[in-house]
Amino acid sequence: MTQSHPNWWHKINRRIASSKPGAKLFSLIAHHLDGNSLRWTHGRFAPGAFLTGAPLVMLTAVGAKSGQPRTIPLLGTPDGHNIILIASNWGGKKHPAWTYNVRAHPQVQLTIRGVTKPYVAHEVTGSERQRCWQQAVAVYPGYEAYKSRTDGREIPVFLLTPTAVEPA
Repeated sequence: MTQSHPNWWHKINRRIASSKPGAKLFSLIAHHLDGNSLRWTHGRFAPGAFLTGAPLVMLTAVGAKSGQPRTIPLLGTPDGHNIILIASNWGGKKHPAWTYNVRAHPQVQLTIRGVTKPYVAHEVTGSERQRCWQQAVAVYPGYEAYKSRTDGREIPVFLLTPTAVEPA
């Protein structure tokens, strides 16, 4: 997964998604559109990625309570072979449901551009959290706007490491 450079269209849509009304709108419709599109195209296309240029991934984790696989589209920030996930919940006051699943069952799968691979997730803290946060904000500045709307909730940051690294 490579990091793209947003064009003017992507920048406008990212600004809209970062705003309070835009985040509300996107939170209601984006995961449905992106999730269905990613499933139908086997992880190759999502309207959110097209509109914003953001690197979307499909996270599959085992449900903390149900024990059933749960899949959700998320923005995944590349970090070498690793992927950073930010549990911003569009700046909501509660953690997104997927954080509980990943904490309970850190063995997850990511689908990136149609390829599904196993990863191990861990929540990062301290300087590692700060580094990952800054890297994610560099890809999607909207995280800073979301942070200001969480009513004091610290946004969890996860680093996902592939269970087997392929040779370069």
